[in-house]
Amino acid sequence: MTDTSRTSSTASASSASVPTVTLNDGHTMPQLGFGVFQITDLSQAQKAVEDALAVGYRLIDTATAYGNEKAVGAAIKASGIPRHDIFLTSKLWINEFSYEKAQAGIDQSLEKLGTDYLDLYLLHQPYGDIAGAWKALEEAQQEGKIRSIGISNFWPDQVKNLELMARVKPAVNQIELNPWFQQKQSVDFLKNEGVQPESWGPFAEGKNHIFTDARIAKIGARYGKTNGQVILRWLLQRGIVAIPKTVHRTRIEENFDIFDFQLSDDDMKAMNSLDTGKSQFFDHHDPVAIENIFGSSLRQLNI
Repeated sequence: MTDTSRTSSTASASSASVPTVTLNDGHTMPQLGFGVFQITDLSQAQKAVEDALAVGYRLIDTATAYGNEKAVGAAIKASGIPRHDIFLTSKLWINEFSYEKAQAGIDQSLEKLGTDYLDLYLLHQPYGDIAGAWKALEEAQQEGKIRSIGISNFWPDQVKNLELMARVKPAVNQIELNPWFQQKQSVDFLKNEGVQPESWGPFAEGKNHIFTDARIAKIGARYGKTNGQVILRWLLQRGIVAIPKTVHRTRIEENFDIFDFQLSDDDMKAMNSLDTGKSQFFDHHDPVAIENIFGSSLRQLNI
């Protein structure tokens, strides 16, 4: 009992140290969170989220397409942490991009997660009946089912097109952001529009030896930090929300240990110089990639 109480107290104190951003609808969002993409083993997903919450994370990010919403909901329930202390995000997949299907998809996410509201709900991709799906999100927000509504993987022109047809401006755009693909123009555009940029894949899934890159390691050595910690710190100092993913408790703790240092201006410039200007995954403007995203994901969902 004593050990559990000590852990809970430490986690509470740690989570209080996470900076927040204020969204354009007035809601606040932790700037560091925990993602569960590709954690398909449900027991592993639940354990990872339980560990993350124990360490102090209060932003948890999942999606319909991940297939683990139930595990995330079970972890939140098992944690004993009040629901209002957790910022919970999920996303609607493109097979449900119509007004009626989106309404049903929202309710299904709520049921799987075991909650009566989501803090943030995103359109996962910028394809299909965006207008119909967005209308459903706007209405769900009015009904109190969703507090903030947003988008994912939208390029600036697609963001602007949505804004022109929408009654409610998206609060967040979750996009690929990592040292190899920094999307400076997109980030600047989003900030100017009042849309919060959020990084998925902050570690580029380890591509191009990101965890051992000598240039990042040299920066980390000055602060006694790992490459991963430097990357997360760099994102936070750019005003970006980050949601790293790992199933290992030691890495979960390591990724959270980034609030006791700040990168110098020179080190920020050094990190900025690593940009290749190229996605580490796929081009969202490529018709073939779009077909692959839609087709492969539907097969995963058995649709």
